Amino acid sequence: AWCPLSPAGAQTTQLLVEPPWMPAVLWDRVTLTCQGSGTAGATAWYMDGQCWGQQGPDRIRATESGTYECDRPGTRRSHPVRVVKELLVLQVPAWALLEGDTVTLRCRG
Repeated sequence: AWCPLSPAGAQTTQLLVEPPWMPAVLWDRVTLTCQGSGTAGATAWYMDGQCWGQQGPDRIRATESGTYECDRPGTRRSHPVRVVKELLVLQVPAWALLEGDTVTLRCRG
């Protein structure tokens, strides 16, 4: 598959994870949504740095462990989201945290 290069100075695409915990675990049926100012429906998806689909859907279900990223034409590649296949995992919220925030950690197995 051909994947576009991100232009310098472009807005970064956002990769949202549902359920909103990091690291995401496969047994949670993880859904990834690519959001950005680029063309909807023209999403390029990457796993472990390798492009595996262009002009695909804006939302996918993660079916393999790995590091996922996405971008759209005219935007920069998203920050990576790690999806793991573990029996026991310590998770933190997937949203941005600031110093002084109260944080709930989840230990799940």
